[in-house]
Amino acid sequence: MQAVFIGFTSITWQMLIMYLVGIALIWLAISKEYEPMLLLPIGFGAILVNMPLSIAGIPTVPGYETGFLSILYTMGIKTELFPLLIFVAVGAMIDFGPLFKNPLMIFYGAAAQFGIFATMVVATLLGFSLKEAASIGIIGAADGPTSIFVANIFAPHYLAAISVAAYSYMSMVPMIQPPVIKLLTTRKERMIHVTYHESNVPRWLKVAFPIIVTMVSGFVAPISVPLIGSLMFGNLIRESGVLERLSQAAQNELANLVTLLLGLTIGSSMVATNFLDWKTLMILGMGLVAFVFDTAGGVLFAKLVNLFLPKSKRINPMIGACGISAFPMSARVIQKLANEEERGNIILMHAIGSNVSGQLGSIVAGGMVLALVPLFVL
Repeated sequence: MQAVFIGFTSITWQMLIMYLVGIALIWLAISKEYEPMLLLPIGFGAILVNMPLSIAGIPTVPGYETGFLSILYTMGIKTELFPLLIFVAVGAMIDFGPLFKNPLMIFYGAAAQFGIFATMVVATLLGFSLKEAASIGIIGAADGPTSIFVANIFAPHYLAAISVAAYSYMSMVPMIQPPVIKLLTTRKERMIHVTYHESNVPRWLKVAFPIIVTMVSGFVAPISVPLIGSLMFGNLIRESGVLERLSQAAQNELANLVTLLLGLTIGSSMVATNFLDWKTLMILGMGLVAFVFDTAGGVLFAKLVNLFLPKSKRINPMIGACGISAFPMSARVIQKLANEEERGNIILMHAIGSNVSGQLGSIVAGGMVLALVPLFVL
């Protein structure tokens, strides 16, 4: 008789909380449409892995040696396969054309990584090790795969919290960025018009760029090659002009399938006994701080640059906020803000250029962290 009700008698209060967390993520995905492709499978994975006796995850029932979520986690996250495949897909989606037309945007992408390093300092002051602090700081890159990649190497025990924070805050960019931008800018600044000059980017440059970036990163920071190389390979497929079917497959079928499995697998790492910890709450809080600092860093850098530019060439400081890696969501948010301040003010192409540079900047920042942090750890 006890075996019949073993599922009910095995429930703990921690499991009940995780069910609520999973349902909350699913609700955000469906009701608010916050990154539904990720939050929905993450939420359902969190429910699955916390079912009694964890048949789907790491089973405690005789006859079940390994659950399917455990297999996916081992094959996709521990080997870093899923994040790298996502980068191939993202690379195939990105057009670096707006960045080539305005190369100065690369500096806005760099400035918007300020939150990563500021959060690292905060995390170390709160008692986290340098490797743990680096993993937490990378949440500010607004780049889920990079966060997973770094956390899996430096702090696998916090992978669930870091992954959930990264993707949750990415989905809430439309809620996080506008208040920060409005706090740091005046209405007059938000109404600045930026002239866009259309120009053709030579094909050879588009093809050479991913090859050169990969080689330079390989010499400067070899440990970053998997991250940057995957992104650049996807972009090379796109820009080669001879692999249209593969480019479309990477942008659609590969992206959809891996995103589905990645979300489900991230959810499977949210085991109640490991996830419900006060440090998890600290990580979630510092992840939000990282996003705020990133946005602020980009905006303040743009305002600083404007001090040295003639009035006719000043850039709308909101464009600096697009230096985070949430592509292309952040650029759309900024364009919406610009249109709210003054209908017809089009800054989307400059915002896209900054956003693309942020995608590249986040991966470079992740590579720097992977390369430099071990040098300071005895």
